[in-house]
Amino acid sequence: MIDGLDPLIHIPKRLAAMAVLANAPSVSFRFLKDQLQISESDLSKQMSALESAGYVSSTKVGHGRGGSTTYRMTRAGQVAYETHCAALRALIGGAGTGD
Repeated sequence: MIDGLDPLIHIPKRLAAMAVLANAPSVSFRFLKDQLQISESDLSKQMSALESAGYVSSTKVGHGRGGSTTYRMTRAGQVAYETHCAALRALIGGAGTGD
C-alpha cells in the first residue's frame, strides 16, 4: 500500500515546496520562504536536498544581498511528485475500509 511514497518528498516542508512548484513555472526563494513560513536556512537546506535528488533546479542571479534565487521543478521532480501524490491518494482512499 505504501508503494510510490517517496521518503525524500514525504517530509512536510519538502512536500509543501513541491506542491508550490507543481503549480508555477518557477518561484523565487523569498516567495517559497513566505509560503512555507520557514527560515532562510531551513528553506535552503530543504531545497538543497530536492536539488541534489534532481527534483528541482535553481537559477541564481547576482551575489550577496542583491542576488536572487529561483527554483523550478524538473521533469524527474514532476514524475516523483505525481507518483507520491497518487500513492497518498491510494493510501487515504483505502483508509477505513476494514482491510
